[in-house]
Amino acid sequence: MSQPIFNRILLTNDDGIAAPGLAVLEKIAAQLAKEVWVVAPEHDQSGTSHSISLHDPLRISHQGERRFAVLGTPGDCAAVGVRHLMVEHPPELILSGVNRGANLGVETVFSGTVGAAMTGMLLGIPSIALSQAFTDRQDIQWETARVHAPDVIRQVVGLDWAKEACLNINFPDCAPEQAQSFRLTHQGWGLLDGIEVVSRQDPRGLSYQWLKLDRSQKPDHAGTEARTLADRHISVTPLRFERTHDRTLAEMKRALSQS
Repeated sequence: MSQPIFNRILLTNDDGIAAPGLAVLEKIAAQLAKEVWVVAPEHDQSGTSHSISLHDPLRISHQGERRFAVLGTPGDCAAVGVRHLMVEHPPELILSGVNRGANLGVETVFSGTVGAAMTGMLLGIPSIALSQAFTDRQDIQWETARVHAPDVIRQVVGLDWAKEACLNINFPDCAPEQAQSFRLTHQGWGLLDGIEVVSRQDPRGLSYQWLKLDRSQKPDHAGTEARTLADRHISVTPLRFERTHDRTLAEMKRALSQS
């Protein structure tokens, strides 16, 4: 096994502290750091994006040595870990995941996995979101992330990105030996088509609603996350907060100057 390259790594996720992907991430982090801290949501917080709890107290429960569950969002967990539980000796890296399902394109805006990494970036800590793609929920290829993540992380942490961005890493839906080398990618559009509201009725005859994400395969252009993942390569995308659409901004300025 390779020597650790960090003293302390903080782990979190959005699927909750009992999620199988977090157990995979702990095995990954154990190869990279002398100390591994876990600060994760007590319950599933998928879809909570970058949200933080400003109107509710954060309840923290001690789950074991350097292991804590937070009644809050992934963003809350990153903040609690860095600014409270590890404040005297902050982590050198934050890893968020391994998410059950890929985080691609537009969907990264809603992802709590990516949201935790973005919060870590805001806190000044190099941060990486990791996700494992799947087509069958009952047969997720966790081994692909477990086998390949340590080497990919070792390669990318030495590159100059941590002050400007966080990284979004996705592992393809295939066996570890079938996965190809990692490629640096653009976000692209991804698989998300839209959001539907599904109405149901409870046993008392009262209505309730579920939100449902509609997804489909699309012909994303070469170099995007979805296209790279479809080719069984691991995708690595640098993400940032600044999302100004430059072309629209220029067109609006031009239109106003002509009016």
